[in-house]
Amino acid sequence: MLAVKRIGRFFPSTARRFTFLFITLLVGSFHHALAQEDQEPKFTLNGYMKQLTSLISFDLADDYSLDILLHNRLNSKWYMSKKWTLTAELRTRMFLGDQVKLTPEYGELIDQASSGWLDLGALIVNDRQTVLHSYFDRLYMEYSSGTWEVRLGRQRINWGQTTNWNPNDIFNAFQFTDFDYEERPGADALRIKKYYGYSSSVEVAFSPADSFAYSTAAMMWRFNKGTYDIQLLGGIVARDIVIGTGWAGNIKNAGFKGEMSYFIPLEEERGNAFSMALNFDYVFNWGLYWNVGVLYNSEGSGSAGFQDLFNATISARNLYPYRWSIMSLQSGQVSPLVNIALVLVYSPVKAHALFAGPTITFSIASNWDLDIVSQVLFENDQGKYRSPLQAYFVRIKHSF
Repeated sequence: MLAVKRIGRFFPSTARRFTFLFITLLVGSFHHALAQEDQEPKFTLNGYMKQLTSLISFDLADDYSLDILLHNRLNSKWYMSKKWTLTAELRTRMFLGDQVKLTPEYGELIDQASSGWLDLGALIVNDRQTVLHSYFDRLYMEYSSGTWEVRLGRQRINWGQTTNWNPNDIFNAFQFTDFDYEERPGADALRIKKYYGYSSSVEVAFSPADSFAYSTAAMMWRFNKGTYDIQLLGGIVARDIVIGTGWAGNIKNAGFKGEMSYFIPLEEERGNAFSMALNFDYVFNWGLYWNVGVLYNSEGSGSAGFQDLFNATISARNLYPYRWSIMSLQSGQVSPLVNIALVLVYSPVKAHALFAGPTITFSIASNWDLDIVSQVLFENDQGKYRSPLQAYFVRIKHSF
C-alpha cells in the first residue's frame, strides 16, 4: 500500500510537464518519412523511449527509495555533402520519486553532471516533485575526405580497448555501473584523424576546460603487429602528463585485450599514478560468453566504503575506488527471446568488497525490450558479510 501511495505522488496533475514527452514521441513517429527509398537520405532520425523504475534499499531496511526515470533519445544526422556531416543527439530525462524529493538541489546536480565546456543543456522543470532535463551529449560537425577525418564539437573519443575499465579513455571516462547510459558520455573537443592503410592511424585531439590548466590534449598512434592491434598515446590531461599503451588480439581462440596509463603531475601537490586493465574473453560452442578482467588502480584505496562506488569522481587516473579489482562476466541466450547475464567484481581490500549484477533481458515485441537488473553490494563487517545496498531496476525500452 505504501508503494502505491508513493507512485501516486510521482505524477503531478500539471499537464505541461508531459508535453515535451508527447512532442518527442510525435517527432519519432515521422522519422521513416525523412528518407526516400529511391535515394540516399540527406537526413536521418532515430532513437528510443525508456522507462526505468528503480528500488534501492539500504542494509535490507524497511525504508527504501523508489524512483521513476522517463528517458527519450533522438539521434539525427544531416548529410550536408559527401564530405560534411552534422550529428546531433539529444538526451531528455524526466526524474520523479524519492531522490528528487529528498535532494533539494537534485536538478542542479543533474545539470552540472551533464555539462561540459559548452553549455548544451536546459533544466526545463525543477521542483520538489519533478526534474525535466534535456541536453545534447553529441553535437559535432565532421569533415571526411580520403584518409582524413576531422570532428569539432561534443563527441565520443573512444580510445579504450578493454570492456569495463579503460585507462586509455582519457577524454571521457565512464562509470561501468551506469548500465542505463549505453552511449557513454562525450567530450567537447577538436579531433583530427589520419588513416594509413587498413589498420593504422594517427589521431590528435584537444578538449578545452574552463581553466586552460585542466584542458586535455593528446595524440594516439594505432597500428597492427602480427595478430594484434596496438596503440600508443601521450599528452596532457588536467595537470598531468600521461603516457599509455593498449592492445587487442587473441591467444588461440580467446580474446586478449589490455590498457595501461601512467600519469605524472605537473604540480607537486599529488603523486604519480598508474592504471592497468587486462581482459580475456571467450565464446563457448554452446553460446556462453565469458569475460574475465583485472584492474590495478594505484589511486584506489584499501579501505574505501561501498558508497564510494557510486559517489566517486571517475577519471582515467582513478577508474574505481579500490586498488585491485577482479571482474567476471557471463552471458548467454536461454531462448531466442531471452538473454541472461551476471557480472561479479571482487576487490581484495579490507572490506572484501563484492559487486554482483545479474540481468535478464526479454525481447517482448519488435523494437521492444524488457530488462530486469539488480546491483547488490556485499562487504565484510567485523568478520561477517553483509549487504549494505541493494538496487533493483525494471526497464522497458522502445526503439524507433
